[in-house]
Formats: sequence, structure tokens, C-alpha cells
Amino acid sequence: MTDTRPRIEEAPFRRNKIHPQKFALYAGIASLVMMFAAFTSAYIVRQGAGNWQEFRIPSIFFISTGIILASSLTLHVSYKSFLNGKAALYRWLLVATAILGLGFIVTQYQGWLALTDMGVMLDGNPSGSFVYLISGAHAAHVLGGIAALIVAMLHAFILPYRPTKKRKLRFELVLIYWHFVDFLWVYLITFFVLQS
Repeated sequence: MTDTRPRIEEAPFRRNKIHPQKFALYAGIASLVMMFAAFTSAYIVRQGAGNWQEFRIPSIFFISTGIILASSLTLHVSYKSFLNGKAALYRWLLVATAILGLGFIVTQYQGWLALTDMGVMLDGNPSGSFVYLISGAHAAHVLGGIAALIVAMLHAFILPYRPTKKRKLRFELVLIYWHFVDFLWVYLITFFVLQS
């Protein structure tokens, strides 16, 4: 039985070398990891200094966690569909991922409103300020990922379906970044719950 899946063109790079664009992405991710590690470390240090308002994380943030996890799943299946020649599924799962990404942003905003309703203000106690700062910085990076998804959708719907090496690389860059912001949020929500 012959393999009818589209073949990806061979890479012009040797197997033991990472593509420069992937290297740049990994370097950027490493700097983001350090930034959010600094944020959470500062949270712990400031919490230990006293004058700290205790509050529960609004439940809407757990809904947003489910949404972003679902978006990682849809994007991963979209990537597999791209590789396996399922052009329609690949395209529409990209759309679903972008919609879920926007849903994440909307539920984050609702979470900030819920914090305000609880009396946890951006410019109030440092405990609330940290939650707004950290979750807001993460949401900004998700917006960057949504911009990349929009570009990927334009390629998917405007260009003829052809799984070239260049398009596979572009898709992988989006996939790696999106999975990163997904798992970063899982870390952050876990951190907030354990610290509250």
C-alpha cells in the first residue's frame, strides 16, 4: 500500500543544527521564562513582607484555563492535519484556535472585572496589583500569538495548500509559541492558587 500523504521537502540544514528562526524563538521563550520567574519570585518576596490582602482567584480564570488548553489541542491537530494532507481540517482548526484564543482574552478580562467586584484593585493592595500585572503581561503575549495565528490563517486560506518545508517551519514556530503561552498560563494559575 503506497503512502499518499504529501511529502515535505528536505531541509537544507544538517540534522544536528537547529534552524536560526527556531533558535531565535527558543531564546525569546527563555527570556520570557526568566521574566515570569522574576515576577513570581517578586510576588513571593513581597507577600512575605506583610500588608498582603488575601483573596481567592475568581472561578472565571479556571474557565479561561480550560479554553487555552483546548486551543493548544486544536492547534496541534491542525498541524498534524497540515502534515497529513487534510487541508480543510487544518484550515478550520486554525480558525477554531484563534477563536479560542480570543475567548481566553475575553475570560481574562472578565476575571479582572471579577477581581474589581471583590474589591481587589489594580492600584490597591500589592497582592492584587501583582495578579493584574502578571496575568496582564501573559495576556499581552497571547495577543501576540493570536496575531501569528491570523497570519497563519491568511496563508492557509489564501495560498494553495502545499506543505513545503518553509510553510512547515512557519507553522512549527506558531505551534511552539502557542504551546508555550498555554503552559505558561497553567503554571501561573497554579502559582496563584497555591499562593492564595
